[in-house]
Amino acid sequence: MVMLFYKVVRLIMIERYTTVAEIAKKWGVKPRTVQIMCAEGRIVGVTKFGRAWAIPVDADKPKDNRIITGEYKDWRKIQKNSEE
Repeated sequence: MVMLFYKVVRLIMIERYTTVAEIAKKWGVKPRTVQIMCAEGRIVGVTKFGRAWAIPVDADKPKDNRIITGEYKDWRKIQKNSEE
């Protein structure tokens, strides 16, 4: 009975979903980054089967929310100088 369940889940995953490793390769990021995106709910349509994430094949890569402008560079020094 359990084996049948896993075969059905695997069949469903093959049709419309892909794995974390395949998406990471497609998007050019590390698998752990994709896992974090899944856990945070940043990928639309993602579901979890046991310990594995199932990601839709046509999922779009979420926007990178990291600040890369340098706006916050040395913010501690700036804050310290403004207090004096």
